[in-house]
Amino acid sequence: MTKILSVGGSIIVPDKPDTEFLGKFVAMCTKWLDEDKSRRLILVAGGGAPARVYQNGYKEVCEKTGADFDANAADWIGIMATRINAQLLKASFGSYCKNDVVYNPTEPDLKFDGQVLVASGWKPGFSTDTDAVYLGEKFDAKTIVNLSNIEKVYTDDPRKNPDAKPLDTISWADFRKMVGDEWTPGKNCPFDPIASKKASELGMKVICAGGKNIDNINAILNDKEYIGTTIG
Repeated sequence: MTKILSVGGSIIVPDKPDTEFLGKFVAMCTKWLDEDKSRRLILVAGGGAPARVYQNGYKEVCEKTGADFDANAADWIGIMATRINAQLLKASFGSYCKNDVVYNPTEPDLKFDGQVLVASGWKPGFSTDTDAVYLGEKFDAKTIVNLSNIEKVYTDDPRKNPDAKPLDTISWADFRKMVGDEWTPGKNCPFDPIASKKASELGMKVICAGGKNIDNINAILNDKEYIGTTIG
């Protein structure tokens, strides 16, 4: 049984590596893996603060020099941030993760020899959410758990609209109307538009949940009642 956790960069590195969270997260995951050796986890690391800090730095340099801001270049900067976060996750899982960090989820001969496989961003045009969907397709994982700094998907941005309501479930059709079809580097949405299109076509389920709630993540992994939004 293979499950995918897409771990938002803001969970791994809110401003610096959150070692307290990482320690508890790794302990919970390895306990779950030890209970049944047929269990496997794919972890996809987001960019978090390093991505935003460096992308904003690039933007400011463009403003100071009058150079054109290149969205492609900004995306590559974000991707490099996901790679350092992925290396941190891989190192933290030690012998559970036997393979190198996956940079390209479409590689034909990807190996998954341990119980944990870690992936990072791949190329411009979408976020690590899309990498998670590709890996789900490759390793036959039907559910992606998207861990971020929001506990549920809302009908609108709750920071801007006080009337926004949290959702327990939403269909792909309705969700895709909310997020649209375009990706821009650093776009902040519960699951990226490109990933949403592919996941809906593959009939996958995505669970959006708060990344800091270890007990809740454990409940999701064990198919128990959880706090979050199920998209499907």
